Amino acid sequence: MRIIDLLDARHPFPSLEIVPPLSGNTKDELLGNIAPLMEFKPRYINVTTHRDEVRFVPQTDGSFRREIVHSRVSPVAVCGSIQARYDVEVVPHIICAGNTASEIEWLVRDFQYLGIDNVMALRGDSLVGEKRFVPTPDGYSHADELVRAIRQMDGGANLCIGVGGYPEKHFEAANPETDIAFLKQKVDAGADCIITQMFFDNQVFFRFVDRCRNAGITVPVIPGLKPITTARQVTLLPESFSIDLPVELTEAIRKAGDDKEAVRRIGIEWCTAQCRELLYEGVPAVHFYTMGKSTSVVEVLRNCF
Repeated sequence: MRIIDLLDARHPFPSLEIVPPLSGNTKDELLGNIAPLMEFKPRYINVTTHRDEVRFVPQTDGSFRREIVHSRVSPVAVCGSIQARYDVEVVPHIICAGNTASEIEWLVRDFQYLGIDNVMALRGDSLVGEKRFVPTPDGYSHADELVRAIRQMDGGANLCIGVGGYPEKHFEAANPETDIAFLKQKVDAGADCIITQMFFDNQVFFRFVDRCRNAGITVPVIPGLKPITTARQVTLLPESFSIDLPVELTEAIRKAGDDKEAVRRIGIEWCTAQCRELLYEGVPAVHFYTMGKSTSVVEVLRNCF
């Protein structure tokens, strides 16, 4: 079932995002990590994808050979495993980064074969060491191109295509207005809904939705949340995702010092308060970034759903 057909503000629900396990991990480990979350009846689970890593192996003649490193289980295998065990929609991510147009078409066909009705279309990240995103030859440069291509491959409007939104703007955008203009291009290309990057101040999300509506973006905007679990994330999350953390939150974590459980409780309480306010304001769903760890998310879900 398509995400846009599931959304109903009268009956809001949680959704989840998981990262495919590293190669060598078992299917049972993946499904066991998801199991505690299923009590709260998430309607869909996003499965991220990451471009393959590149390493350069020295040769005997002094040159280097470029090798592609496949470090994680494929999203096709992960989606199939989840579908076989749980009654939940899966939403695989499809990225421009590292894929040719032909490879993306094969991915779309594989997902259709599995009976998947939803995908997330994203540009993806630059390789480590690249200052800016470099498109793959015979691939796509931007997410709006990818959305348009998937819609054409789909042969109509059967697939629900989600795209990413950035309440605090994408770090490469010159300003929020430009970022919203790029987002509108993705929607105009055929995107059906927007799932936001994580944020820790709900007012940032509400202003973002207002900017979307003022720009003529009418598709559903689903907020994305993550409970902070460690003090290190105070620096790691802004560095990795170009987001801000409220002073009240960072001060509370600073005062907790080396008390790891106190930091985790602060993260759960903050995320719970965010989620409750969002639900009160009428969002039809709240998306949770698990990052491979379900314990804190389970507690937030227990508090809110």
